[in-house]
Amino acid sequence: MSTKTPSEADILRPIRKTSKTYYVVFAIAALALGVFLVGWFYQLAEGMAVTGLSDWGTGGGVTWGVYIGAFIWWVGIAHGGIILSAAVRLLGMDRYMPVARLAELLTIAGLSAAGFYIIVHMGRPDRMVTSVIGHYHITVHNSPLVWDVTVITAYFVLTATYLALTLRYDVSRLRDDLPGHFGPVYSMLTIGYSEREDEIVQRMVWWLALAIIIMAPLLLHGGVIPWLFAVLPTYPRWFGGVQGPQFLTIALTSAISGVILLSFAFRRAYDWEHIITDDVFRGLLLWLGFFCLLFLWLQLQQVTTGTFKPPVDLDAAWHATLEEPLYGVAMAMVATVLAFIFAQTIRPSLFTKGRAVVCGVAVLLATLTEKVLFVIEGFLHPSFEIYRATPGEYVPSLIEISSILGTIGLVVLFFLTVAKVFPVVELHAIEHLREDHTHEEPATHD
Repeated sequence: MSTKTPSEADILRPIRKTSKTYYVVFAIAALALGVFLVGWFYQLAEGMAVTGLSDWGTGGGVTWGVYIGAFIWWVGIAHGGIILSAAVRLLGMDRYMPVARLAELLTIAGLSAAGFYIIVHMGRPDRMVTSVIGHYHITVHNSPLVWDVTVITAYFVLTATYLALTLRYDVSRLRDDLPGHFGPVYSMLTIGYSEREDEIVQRMVWWLALAIIIMAPLLLHGGVIPWLFAVLPTYPRWFGGVQGPQFLTIALTSAISGVILLSFAFRRAYDWEHIITDDVFRGLLLWLGFFCLLFLWLQLQQVTTGTFKPPVDLDAAWHATLEEPLYGVAMAMVATVLAFIFAQTIRPSLFTKGRAVVCGVAVLLATLTEKVLFVIEGFLHPSFEIYRATPGEYVPSLIEISSILGTIGLVVLFFLTVAKVFPVVELHAIEHLREDHTHEEPATHD
């Protein structure tokens, strides 16, 4: 265990220090986003025909594919991230305080990527105004997608407020050490600030955390997002009450994996071994294992009911899914991660931070694959396949595939930029770690 005492200088290091690696990562992320933007502009010029999407029914294809699958994936990462942060505050999980803000920032970044996917998938960005906002009072009563837009916007505002309240404390106390060229940003964030508000803000943040924990299973990734699919009885692959719990477990596995990757990157880049300790990674892996177990269990429930003498339409939908090699690969990756985490608890010497990162990457790839296949197979195998002369098919275009790398690049750029403006570890976390460090120091005698 590191004997180095955490300090304010540690969390200011990303703001002050810019290495060659920073510029290399920035360039790679910008290139990934740039490639996708070029493809998107081409799509805007030529229409949605340049994608692998097509009409369903007699068209024999799908109108939702990688775009909506990745949209669900990013929303899940975002929702799971803020749930993790809220749980730290509500349940007093002090071990994870150093990564709580990373989880909050992951929520903002994930929601931004998800919102971008909605605009991309609409084909014409102006439809967001003419079709959604302009007729919101009508569409909100009839369109599940508009409900999605509504809850994502509400969640974004809620998370941004949650984050801004905690940043006020940090910025006010570290103001003299923060870069002067961002002065207007800091002044706006701390407008009207006084030390008397700290206790009030802590209570407000606690209530916001409680609201987030309550909303998640009822309205967010356990409610509105899965309802977009689960209430449609003509799509047997989607229909059913299990989708809410399934979406929520996938969100939490994805978010924990994302936090593991971010924690590893910042720890390695800025020498934060004494802040984001091995104990944090071990704890995150245990939680990842728990939600991987739930994920696989809920998948087993669906496979069992979908293959043991089911209705004809459900039988066709699930056998098509099980015959897809990528589905088997995704489930095998989650099962392998679960097996490793179980083995690591029995034999702690198996743990390394590198293996934790591999687990995180594997789970993220598996959940992305599962969500894309979930969307595609639902459309390819509706109850009324009688309208099709031949089975439907869908092959993602390079533009759709590049959208995944592009939005990952967007999220990376977000973190690289934010890390130059605000501390990505809370000052409260440093103060708490310093107190613990002081208590753990052996007593000295004259």
